[in-house]
Amino acid sequence: MDAVLFDMDGLLVDTEGVWFEVETEVVTRLGGDWGPEHQEQLVGGSWDRTVAYMLELTQADADPAVVGEWLIDGMERRLSRGVEPMPGALGLLRGLGDQGVRTALVTSSLRIIADAVLKAVGREHFEIIVTADDVTCTKPHPEPYLTAAGLLSVDPERCVALEDSPNGVASATAAGCRVVAVPGVLPIAQAPGRVVMPSLLDVDVDFLRSLVR
Repeated sequence: MDAVLFDMDGLLVDTEGVWFEVETEVVTRLGGDWGPEHQEQLVGGSWDRTVAYMLELTQADADPAVVGEWLIDGMERRLSRGVEPMPGALGLLRGLGDQGVRTALVTSSLRIIADAVLKAVGREHFEIIVTADDVTCTKPHPEPYLTAAGLLSVDPERCVALEDSPNGVASATAAGCRVVAVPGVLPIAQAPGRVVMPSLLDVDVDFLRSLVR
């Protein structure tokens, strides 16, 4: 196994609830209503897609850049209060570090959001950070995972990606990675080249290595 590549929102940290609060706040400001059925459309998706979906839903005459700033401001305000790592996340990261396994963070969030989250998780756990600012195409396109593998100078087929969303799983699979899915908001089925686990508490370094052998 050359490296382990981690998603962020919903996989490493419990931010989906935070996102829901901010999305609700922004859509209300645009004159619309927001529910779980709307959030499900955006899980693991791109920043631009989120803004476009909100404007399409509300039919509001607002500048997409301004709506994006509302989202950023809301997330920064809430993340500044702290965010909880998902069960097992820090233990797994420490285990990988102890065994010298290379790691990267691969997220569809903007770097400003990733930086705020990493204050809770620890930037030192990741050799490489790939955000929406670093790619042309975000998940489910394979570019984010291919970019991370390229920056690490490793073969994606010898990497394991950990994801919580169908978009993220599609991205990692298309890049050629072995995938461990820990479903969050949306269900994910077992499939060739993919293992579905209930929690990161059920994942350790030996298990990840076994997927690449």
